[in-house]
Amino acid sequence: MPKKPPTPAAGREAVLVDAARTAFARSNGAWSELMAYELGKAAIAGLLAKTGLDPKEVDLVTMGTVVQDPRTSNLAREAMLAAGMPNTIPAFTTTLACISANVAATSAVDQIQLGHIDVAIAGGAESLSDPPIRLSKNLRQALVKSQKAKGAKGYLEIVKELSPEDLIPDIPSAAEFSSGLTMGESCERFAKRVGVSRKESDEFAARSHVLAARAWSEGRYADEVVPVPVPPKMELVTTDDGPRGDTTVDTLAGLRPAFDKQFGLITAGSSSFLTDGGSAVLLMAKERCAKLGLTARAVIKDYVYAGGDPLEELLAGPALAVPLLLERNGINARDVGVWEIHEAFAAQVVANLKLLADKKFLEERVGVRLAPIEIPLERINPWGGSLSIGHPFGATGGRLLSTASRRLQVTGERYAVVTGCAAGGHGSAILLENPNASR
Repeated sequence: MPKKPPTPAAGREAVLVDAARTAFARSNGAWSELMAYELGKAAIAGLLAKTGLDPKEVDLVTMGTVVQDPRTSNLAREAMLAAGMPNTIPAFTTTLACISANVAATSAVDQIQLGHIDVAIAGGAESLSDPPIRLSKNLRQALVKSQKAKGAKGYLEIVKELSPEDLIPDIPSAAEFSSGLTMGESCERFAKRVGVSRKESDEFAARSHVLAARAWSEGRYADEVVPVPVPPKMELVTTDDGPRGDTTVDTLAGLRPAFDKQFGLITAGSSSFLTDGGSAVLLMAKERCAKLGLTARAVIKDYVYAGGDPLEELLAGPALAVPLLLERNGINARDVGVWEIHEAFAAQVVANLKLLADKKFLEERVGVRLAPIEIPLERINPWGGSLSIGHPFGATGGRLLSTASRRLQVTGERYAVVTGCAAGGHGSAILLENPNASR
């Protein structure tokens, strides 16, 4: 039986005031000439411009990223300085795979609730157009030795120790270090074990694209996405380039499996794609928000992080974290009107929904005594999700929090849950409450 997280002590309320992000663009596309910190900068600058907040009011900036550029290892610091914020404001960067921005946000929430700070900007940024590619380990070591080499003979002795293979670049792998499997291969194992069909996967993927395209046409993201000029022509990019509104189950059914070529159910069409982008969320103590004359979209009520087996449960994070969150807060699934679930793969979301509705799994694996958590499909990602909008690893959590808070205001629902999976077998679940909903 897994150990349950403790109930947090009561503290000040932290609220989500507003959010901004860049458009999410397919890698090697619109943002290919920008570094990740520049995408973070654009999101922060856009957020400050939207809210009219004096940057001096901010006590902390924290951002998530995954594929770090060694030149900007503290991406949050470089992004906030580039956005023109005072250098007296501390900033730090965190990483937990696809829920890195979630960690950035909840870390800021903790500091607000404890009374250490009043105002924070949290979010994340990612550029997968220009990943850092290292030299091989032997070549790196040879270069270090060469700094102490004496004359041509010394250099020659070092070079003689190298083989042709040592000259091959060390390209970052998408595989899990612990299991050796890629995320897609792990999802195939997970989906088949839980009993997800190819049809269910394709139906969810098609739904994501259609709903995202509809949301854009209805103006759902117009106020969230900040225009960013792209050098050298400085043309403005203002919309996500991932949603394909003409996607159908029939077109997806014609695609070949991407990971298990013979028996697989996951295709390129039912997987999130490599994406560049940045996001930023404004968080405040409730009292400070009122004093500054701002309006809160949501109260951050609670959150849970969970871990599972990196081989068998790599993508089961929502099923591991959500039940603990609901039980601790005495909330039933039917009380939650807004669900934002990260879509790494369509099959991953479907598999998690099946596990959440499995009473035996809830009792024996998660250790909670809840009724099966059955979530109506219409409450899940009705404005599209990561499959269609895109998934810049370090920035996705900011988008999820922004969308969930906006949906609370549009629908008038009281509760929202933001949840996602992450590499290493991690999961996150964050509970938001609408401050304007009737109790």
